[in-house]
Amino acid sequence: MNTWQMQEAKARLSELVKLAELDGPQDITLHGRSVAVVLSRASYQRLSGQQASLTDFMQASPLAGLEDELTFERSDSLTRDVSF
Repeated sequence: MNTWQMQEAKARLSELVKLAELDGPQDITLHGRSVAVVLSRASYQRLSGQQASLTDFMQASPLAGLEDELTFERSDSLTRDVSF
């Protein structure tokens, strides 16, 4: 993780943000003490759990709402013999 002094981080904010996206988290210090970390949006969403839920994913399916139109055929055959 790269470390930036607050003064340098303010002066080079655009570069700091680009590096957060390309190289990972960027640490910002004030008077030698770590006070903040700049993360890419992707890292933030992964860490904060803000990804879509399975329910949201299923509802976004192109097949959502077509329950009456979909037909799944099932086999009527008996169970098969399995030797253990």
